[in-house]
Amino acid sequence: MNIKKTILVTGALGQDGKILSKILIKNRYKVIGLVNKFTKYRIKKVIYHKINLKSYNALKKIILKEKPSHFVHFGSKNPSFKQNYDFYKENLISTKNIIKVITETDKNIIFIFPNTSQIFIKKKLVNENDKFRISNSYTKFRINVYKYLINLKKIEKFKFCNLIIFNHDSKFRDKRFLLPRLVKHVNTGNTKLLNEIYKENIIGDFSHADEICKAIYIIIKKKLCLDRLILSSGKKVKINDIIDYLIEKYSNLKKIKIFTKKNNNFIIGNNNKAKKILNWRIKKNIYNAVDDMMNL
Repeated sequence: MNIKKTILVTGALGQDGKILSKILIKNRYKVIGLVNKFTKYRIKKVIYHKINLKSYNALKKIILKEKPSHFVHFGSKNPSFKQNYDFYKENLISTKNIIKVITETDKNIIFIFPNTSQIFIKKKLVNENDKFRISNSYTKFRINVYKYLINLKKIEKFKFCNLIIFNHDSKFRDKRFLLPRLVKHVNTGNTKLLNEIYKENIIGDFSHADEICKAIYIIIKKKLCLDRLILSSGKKVKINDIIDYLIEKYSNLKKIKIFTKKNNNFIIGNNNKAKKILNWRIKKNIYNAVDDMMNL
C-alpha cells in the first residue's frame, strides 16, 4: 500500500485526534500522534510518541525524521474542567515552539490551528469577517496565536490554516463534557441533574465531530492555507430538545416540564464558506452523536 503523506497530530488521543487519525489512516496517510500521556484506546497503525511540546529539540528530531506535510495542533489545554487555571502562558509557549521548529526546519509544512468559536463577540449568527474578543486567558491565547500566524505569513510566508470550530461531539468525547453527562443521567435516571440542565436552557451550534474532522481531512488533502474558516453545523440546537429526544427514545422517564431561563447568549456559525471551498456535505448531526453515545 502506497503511503501518501505523513501528518503530525498533537492531542492525538483526544476526541478530534482519534477521529482525524482514523480518517487519515483509512485514506493511506502516515499518522504520527504526539501525546503528553498514553491511554488504553489507541488507533491502529498510528505511531504515538510521548512528548513535551515545549521541547524544541524533541519536536525538531521528529520533524526531521518524519518529514510531515502537515502539523495539526489539537494539543492545547482548554478550560473545560479548570476554570480558574491560567491557560495563556503554557499554551502560548508550546504553540509558538511548534511554529518556531517548523519555520527553522521545513517551511513547506502546513500548520493547522483548530481555533475556537469562543473568540467571537457574541451575536446570533457569525461569519469569518466578524470581530474577535478576548474574554479569558484561553481566548487570549487563541487570538494572539492567530495574530502571530498572520504576522509570520507576511514576514516569512508561513503556511497555516486557522479553523474556527464550534461545539462538536462524538462517542470519543470526554465523559465530563455536557452531552456525555446527559447520556449518563438518562441512563441512570438522574432526573435531578437533568432538571438542573434543562432549566438553564442551553442553546448553541453543535455538530457531529466526525463531520468536523472530515472537513479537516479535506483541507489536508487539498493542501489549503486559509486565514479564517468556520467549521460548524450552521444550525441552532437546543440542549433541551436533545434531552427530550433521549428521554423519549431511550428511557421510561417522564418528559421534563419545568420553567426555563430565557437564553439569548449563544452564537451560530455560518458555514457557507466551508461548504463552498471544501465541497463539504454534512451527513451526521448531533443527534447521531448522542445515539452513538447511548449505544456504547
